[in-house]
Amino acid sequence: MTEINIRTETGLVVSSSRDKTITVKVERKVKHPVYKKILRRSSKLQVHDQDNICSKGDMVTIQECRPISKTKSWKLLKVEKKVQELK
Repeated sequence: MTEINIRTETGLVVSSSRDKTITVKVERKVKHPVYKKILRRSSKLQVHDQDNICSKGDMVTIQECRPISKTKSWKLLKVEKKVQELK
């Protein structure tokens, strides 16, 4: 039996205005091949949030899954840190 490595990423929610969808910004650090400087690269991923539990500013862990729509192929695994809401 072969094991399947399922990709997981941690990122910051930058938008949660759509129904059952959040936008997560995932940052990574890469070294420039010539100049050896550490650079920050980021990706914005569309994530399926079934219960609409995330809000803007939350830190979340996401997992790759089958395509849910044209742009969504990630699902919410868990919320690491909730943002404090002002009242």
